[in-house]
Amino acid sequence: QGSLQACCSLRELDAFRRAREVKVDPDKPLEGARLAALQARKTLLVPTPRLRTGLFNRIVPPPGATKEILRRCATSQGVKEHSVPVGLDGKAHVDLVVVGSVAVSEKGWRIGKGEGYADMEYAMMVSMGAVQEDTPVVTIVHDCQVLDIAEELLDDHDLTVDYILTPTRTIQTNCKRPKPQGIMWHKAKFSSEMLGKIPILKTLRSREKQAGKDVTLQDEHPALANTNIAALSNEKVMAANTQPRAVPHSAPVGQPHVERDPVNPRAEGSDTVTAVYVGNLPASLRVSELKSALRELRVVPARLNWQGAQHRAFLEYRDRGAAGRAVSSLQGLSLGGNALRVELAKSQRSKG
Repeated sequence: QGSLQACCSLRELDAFRRAREVKVDPDKPLEGARLAALQARKTLLVPTPRLRTGLFNRIVPPPGATKEILRRCATSQGVKEHSVPVGLDGKAHVDLVVVGSVAVSEKGWRIGKGEGYADMEYAMMVSMGAVQEDTPVVTIVHDCQVLDIAEELLDDHDLTVDYILTPTRTIQTNCKRPKPQGIMWHKAKFSSEMLGKIPILKTLRSREKQAGKDVTLQDEHPALANTNIAALSNEKVMAANTQPRAVPHSAPVGQPHVERDPVNPRAEGSDTVTAVYVGNLPASLRVSELKSALRELRVVPARLNWQGAQHRAFLEYRDRGAAGRAVSSLQGLSLGGNALRVELAKSQRSKG
């Protein structure tokens, strides 16, 4: 709602006027930003969805393109029809980066959808020399997405923003927190299994390994084997969402959706947690829909590890009884037309 109005404000930024090459995320709400770049005759780079087929697409409108053709080029289908691929060896000099956000603070601290693609894309642009320390980053959101975010929820690999555009405001954050200076492999939000599905990332990792950089992934690192960054990302989003919608049998409005240890939720030992595997999640399902179902069934986990790209999630409970109730309550549940597969996680079944 209001995305086109907010995207129109992009034209008023000096950083946009000066830019010759602009990178804009492929999300539908940013279609207006892509159109603004094309209408201003700037070079437009759009990341390939989930980086599955490469790194970027450079949009090249046909000669003499009309306004209607430019509008077409700004859509996801138009990007496919009027673009050329840009890989790690491609010559790119990005003057402005435009990203989407789930939540953002006026200090410039940003929370994405939890999968880390915007952070990863920026880090890859750093590696290929496409962005500099002073390259401005803009996010375009609704006014209700501008929230107070605690700094301790941020990590070194999280991308910050310099400008926030909403339907009613333009906010310059003057953020001093450093942006990522490359991919921090040990903190990356992907597994070695997922890495195999992203060839461009696999290539970059191989290059950095040859250059002598430590490219050990989180799930390969013994000291980090029990740490799950994806779960932390979901915790960040829920902590930032201070005004949740009321749903039947949910916590009162204004209260956290996720149960946590009131003393120190991160101090829990891994042996005190029982995990429940939820599989066969439809590709279109959002993590918020799963959370809503968990609240309605009164089986809210202590933590939720969302792995939507693998069509699964893991629910972590503090005792085996709560996990058992969750398995019983979720059996037979259908979301998005898919009957969920629910059982104790393999590690928990072996303990049992």
